[in-house]
Amino acid sequence: MSSDHPIGIFDSGIGGLSVLEHIRKLLPLENLIYVSDRGHLPYGNKHYDYILKRSQTISEFLLGQEVKAIVIACNTATAVAVGHLRQTYTLPIIGMEPGVKPAIRQSRSGLIGVLATQGTLTSRKFQALLRQHANGAEIIFCPCHGWVEAIEHNGHDHQETHKLVKQQLEPILEAGADTLVLGCTHYPFLRATIENIAGTDISIIDTGPAVARQLYRRLADQNLLSKEPSAGSETFWCSAATEQTQELLTKLRNKPTLVKALPEVSY
Repeated sequence: MSSDHPIGIFDSGIGGLSVLEHIRKLLPLENLIYVSDRGHLPYGNKHYDYILKRSQTISEFLLGQEVKAIVIACNTATAVAVGHLRQTYTLPIIGMEPGVKPAIRQSRSGLIGVLATQGTLTSRKFQALLRQHANGAEIIFCPCHGWVEAIEHNGHDHQETHKLVKQQLEPILEAGADTLVLGCTHYPFLRATIENIAGTDISIIDTGPAVARQLYRRLADQNLLSKEPSAGSETFWCSAATEQTQELLTKLRNKPTLVKALPEVSY
C-alpha cells in the first residue's frame, strides 16, 4: 500500500457526498473514489445479510481500485458491516455512527431527537451506543420513513421532500427536543429544510466532520497521507443508471460530474 493510492468511499446512494465534502476540505491532496449503490437503494429497510453482502461486494471493488482506506459513508451499512469488514481486511476502515454523545453534551433541555433509518435505529451497534452514552437523557427516535428515497428521486429542495420532513419532524419539536442528530448521511442535505421548519435555535449534529478527522488520523498514523503536490481527483461509480445519477451529482456538487457504471460482480 502506498500514500499515493486513493481513498474509497461508499454509500447506498448520494448521501455519502456530504461526507466526501468534509474529507475533501480536510484532505485536499487525496484522490477519492466514491461508489453510490443506488441500484440497491435504500439500505435502511433491507435485511442484515443483504446489506452485509453489498458492503463486502463494494469493498472488494474498491480494493480492486487499490484504495488505501475505505470510508463507509452510511450509518446503516456501518452498523451492519463495519465489524465484519475490519476483521476481513487490514486497511483502515472508517465508519459512521449517530452523534448521540455530542448531542447530549450540547442539549439544554436534555431532550434530543435522533433522525435515522429504521435499520440504524434497530441495530445492535446503535443500541450499544445508547447504553454507553445516553446517561439518562430523554431521546426521541424518528425513523424518517421515505426521506432517503425523497432526496434521491425528488431532490433535497423539492416541495414534496419538505412536506415529508415537516410531517415527521413536528412531533419531535412539539415534544421539546432542542437538539437533532443527523443519523444518516443523506440528511445533511436537508439541513436548511430542517432549520426552516425547526427554527435556527435548534442544534443540529452532523458527524461528517468527525469522520474526516478520524480518517486523517488513521492515514497519518500509518504514513499514508498523500505527498502529491497537486489537488486530488474524484472518481464516481454507481450501480444504477448513470445518466440520472450524473444529473443529481452535478446539481449537488454544482459542477459537471462524470459517473461510471459499477460492474455488477458478486464476491
